[in-house]
Amino acid sequence: MVRTALHTLGFDEVSDVRVGRYLAVTLAGGREHAAARVTAMCERLLCNGVIEDYRFSLRDEPAAGPGE
Repeated sequence: MVRTALHTLGFDEVSDVRVGRYLAVTLAGGREHAAARVTAMCERLLCNGVIEDYRFSLRDEPAAGPGE
């Protein structure tokens, strides 16, 4: 549901979102614009700026091995 909402807002590079105590968002593409895109996602949908703060870190997914 969150992934669909992000796609509706134009964040088509999101391939997966896991929601729990923390949010884990998987993006397609490189790191070049990831910080700006995640900030925009938080400001537009993922965070209620009136009562919440957010922070994030970026990490690269390990490359898939043969047969994966």
